[in-house]
Amino acid sequence: MTRPLLRARDLTVSFQTDGAPVRAVKRVSFEVAKGEVLAIVGESGSGKTVSSRAMIGLLPRTARIEGSAQIDETELIGLRGEAMRAVRGDRIAMVFQEPSTALDPVRTVGWQIREALQAHRRMTRRQAMARAIELLELVGIPEPAQRIRSYPHQMSGGQKQRVMIAMAIACDPEVIIADEPTTALDVTVQAQILDLLHDLRERLGTAIILITHNMGIVADLADRVAVMFRGELVEQGKAEDVFERPSHPYTQHLLSSVPYLGRERPAAMNTAAPKVENEVVLAVKDLKVYFPGRIGSPAVQAIDGVSLELRRHEILALVGESGSGKTTLGRCAVGLLPPSSGQLTVLGQSLDRIKPDVLRALRKRLGFVFQDPAASLNPRMAVGACIAEPMTVHGEGTSQSRRERVRELLEAVELPAEFASRYPHELSGGQRQRVSLARSLAMGPELLVADEPTSALDVSVQAKVLEVFVRLQHQMGFACLFITHDLAVVDLLADRIAVMKSGQLVELGTRQEVLRHPKEQYTRDLIAAVPLPDPAAQRLRQRQRRGAGLEVATS
Repeated sequence: MTRPLLRARDLTVSFQTDGAPVRAVKRVSFEVAKGEVLAIVGESGSGKTVSSRAMIGLLPRTARIEGSAQIDETELIGLRGEAMRAVRGDRIAMVFQEPSTALDPVRTVGWQIREALQAHRRMTRRQAMARAIELLELVGIPEPAQRIRSYPHQMSGGQKQRVMIAMAIACDPEVIIADEPTTALDVTVQAQILDLLHDLRERLGTAIILITHNMGIVADLADRVAVMFRGELVEQGKAEDVFERPSHPYTQHLLSSVPYLGRERPAAMNTAAPKVENEVVLAVKDLKVYFPGRIGSPAVQAIDGVSLELRRHEILALVGESGSGKTTLGRCAVGLLPPSSGQLTVLGQSLDRIKPDVLRALRKRLGFVFQDPAASLNPRMAVGACIAEPMTVHGEGTSQSRRERVRELLEAVELPAEFASRYPHELSGGQRQRVSLARSLAMGPELLVADEPTSALDVSVQAKVLEVFVRLQHQMGFACLFITHDLAVVDLLADRIAVMKSGQLVELGTRQEVLRHPKEQYTRDLIAAVPLPDPAAQRLRQRQRRGAGLEVATS
């Protein structure tokens, strides 16, 4: 058996609160060898991220860590100062789940990659910048020599995630802890990142701890799988064994919840919807949006002549690669970005030169789920206050009625009522995303723009949230523009699908037309890149992606 490179033994983590201590991780033991990929999966809040952060000293002072974690013979628990800095980044690197909060907003991405290189390698500034450009190109950032001067807010969510991966691999670490490394990525770039991680493992012998809720990614990349539930490690084994013969009831439930293309819709999502009315809620005609370039540089065209309609009771999925203009279109639809030209009509109101007071009144009828809940929720406000904020701003109801509404919404998104008194930083990424969804529904919107609302949710919770989403959409009758890169979710949810590429609408049709009989090669490429929750099928796809033939590996 290969000697472990990184191992945890009886790792226990508890957090001191105003009440009793909260045990987030309970006597967890796992190990990963050189060149091996260990996937840690489980529900949001199960302790996946906490256990990995504990090993490299990235938990707050309120955390109490017991047990042992070692890389080779070096004990990591209790390591401080220069000794820990010599390990972090150089020997162990981490890809964080939420790049918007991990990247410095006042520094260019090139500066941040260069800082990581110069902190651990003897490089001049010129050498570090040249290496930074190579890294951006390696992770699929277009025009890296220009984008290296961009700030995080000038990049899409997927592009920021790729910058995080570039920073993590900058110093060729022995171990990479990848916390949801493909959450914000479209399927084609996701396939590129998986190939990149495969290459790192094979070329450098890099060990990878993959923290994810995407079982397709696990099937593609993992050698072994560790399943966590409520802070405990409930099952561990080879990837093929866990997928084909799961022994623990929670693992069985987890795998049964995985969405995939072609899967039959659950009965709970096939509730008969009310008759579709002909009322057009959102009308877009020849929409163009330009962003100003740097001094002396031309403007950047984010949307190029898009036309579409969205009707009441309908869910229109907007899909495409990161940076294709999906989020820009969604922000235009709720008045957060002005169109450069074309016509944009929302609920019968043209947004061309709309007056501020009219726009404010219109927004009472709109909802928006932002892609990054950590950046969109006020960190100084309790969860209950965040959800109630739209009602407070628009003067809806009394304090008591707003509290009742908050409880209803928390229950609808599968969160306990007591979460109303917690703060966003006390919740996991998936829990924050559910709070963001609840907040968007507070005013009973007629048009809801949902930007990656399920990207941070584990599959079991995702299935429940999607069922709740469909039920609420049927009850409330709102039209929904659903922006996502997850085609399996689209297959479960959407009535129609619009495919975008480089700011243009390349295909538009019903769910059956686009996913079963796509007309455009770009759409076919998107569908082919969707990972399947089947290790054998994913091994075959790896060979196809790498051009190594179509033969199936012998077992």
